This record gives sequence, C-alpha cells and structure tokens, in this order.
Amino acid sequence: MKVLVTGCYGQVGAELMGLATAYGHEAIGFDHDTLDITQQKLVMACISKEKPSVVINAAAYTAVDKAEDDKGTAKAVNATAVGYLAQACRTLDIPLAHISTDYVFDGSKECAYLESDTVSPLGVYGETKLEGEALVQSECEKHYIFRTSWVFSAHGNNFVKTMLRLGAEREELGIVADQRGKPTSAREIARVIYEVLASHKNAWGIYHLAQPNAVTWFDFAQSIFAGAKQQSLPLRVKQVNAIATADFPTPAKRPENSELDCNKLETTFDIKLQLWNVSLAEVIKDLRNERF
Repeated sequence: MKVLVTGCYGQVGAELMGLATAYGHEAIGFDHDTLDITQQKLVMACISKEKPSVVINAAAYTAVDKAEDDKGTAKAVNATAVGYLAQACRTLDIPLAHISTDYVFDGSKECAYLESDTVSPLGVYGETKLEGEALVQSECEKHYIFRTSWVFSAHGNNFVKTMLRLGAEREELGIVADQRGKPTSAREIARVIYEVLASHKNAWGIYHLAQPNAVTWFDFAQSIFAGAKQQSLPLRVKQVNAIATADFPTPAKRPENSELDCNKLETTFDIKLQLWNVSLAEVIKDLRNERF
C-alpha cells in the first residue's frame, strides 16, 4: 500500500513515516515546504501525481494559545486545507484518514466523551479542528476521523519534553491539577491507524483514539519525572506543586475534562490500546541523549 502523509515531520507524521515499512507500506511524506495544503490546485496535483492508496492528514495548526490571535492561519490549515484534501480524495476515490482533537469538547461532561456526544469547543483551535471534521464528513465518504489527546513523542514540542527541560532547570514547579485527559503517544496513534487500515473493514466514521488511563497534567508530570529518574536523566526539580487552572492563566481556555471513550475503536477493529505509561517509558528512553 502506498501511503501519502501530510505533516510528515510533526509528532504523528514522523511516526507514520517511521512505522510504514513494518506494515509493508511505502510512505511518501510532505511538509509545508514540499506541499502547501492550503493551496487547492497544489493538493489536487500532488495527490493525482502520487496516486496513493490512502491519504493520512497529520498536518495541523496546533499552537492552541497562539491560535486565539491567529485565527486566519489556524482556519486555513485546520479547516480549509482539510476540505481541499477531502475534495481531492473524493474526486480520486481515495480514502482519507484525518487526525482531530479532544478540544472539540467543552469539558463539562463528568465522564468520558463518546463520539456521539455534543461538540462545543472553547477556543479557536478546537473550533477550526471541528470545522475540518465537518468538511471531511461532507466532502469525502471514505474517511476516518481519529480524535486524539495530549499527544507526546520524542519529536517536536510536547508536554513530556517541556517537563524534562523544566525539570532539569528548576527545583520547584507548579503543574495544573484540575484538567483531566488521556496522554497518547504519537507512535501508538500511528500504530493504530495502520491497524485500522490493515483491517480493510471500511468502517468509515469518527473514532476516539487515546491511551488509557485518564490523569491530570499534575499526575502526568509526576510520571514523567519518575521515568526520567529511572533513565538517569538530569533533574533538578525537588518540589512539584498541584495548582489550579486559574493560577496559570492562558489565552485559550482549555476543557476541564477531555477524557475520550475509545470503546468504539477497540470493538470495531479488535484493537487493544497500550497504556500510556508504557509508551511514556519508551519515549523517555528515546530522549536519554537529547538536550532540551
């Protein structure tokens, strides 16, 4: 199978490129410099030329806070460009796998969110990602939309790498303890997407893809530091304090609860999601020799 990956140098894109061979796929990747997905003619020309078996869109504008003052760019990448990809895939009869986010929900639900729950994003990032979902659904019948959450990896910028950097610089840290979600490794996302494609079930639709179990950012940080100590990474941090969201104001409002229920994904495709702490140990091991 030939797989075309957009956002190939991002967290998920890099893992999709890296795992392709193991699944017997030929992966061809594009980033902004090699394919500007906000240009409709370029998108159509590229997909027509490459003739992939499937397109996986891992490209996104993910700067949640910056998006509040840069809505035009966020909308262009997370919505308009996604529509162009969906239109091209429909025209060429190619399935589209698209990665979305837990931030399409407002966080008011007490338990885990189902795919069928009402969406109500709190900020521009979530709004534009939701627009992208709608365009995929309306423009391309053969689609998978994977909503994921709290993505981390050895690539790019993410919470794990930020904690390792701050933990090496400071003796005391305050971490938000009243937001809950499911940390999910980019490698696990890539693995599951390839497993879904390999099933050939063509069970198109929206699926939640996040690793068990739900924790707060504070809990996640504690696990990161514990893992770093096991790998003998340099740490100065001695005190980690639980703080409220109100004590750490940000331009974008974030959902208090963005826990995703992944039962639909696991039962439809007979997939067992790996625990995030197992993936975290793998990522920290990969980062042992990296400078932050």
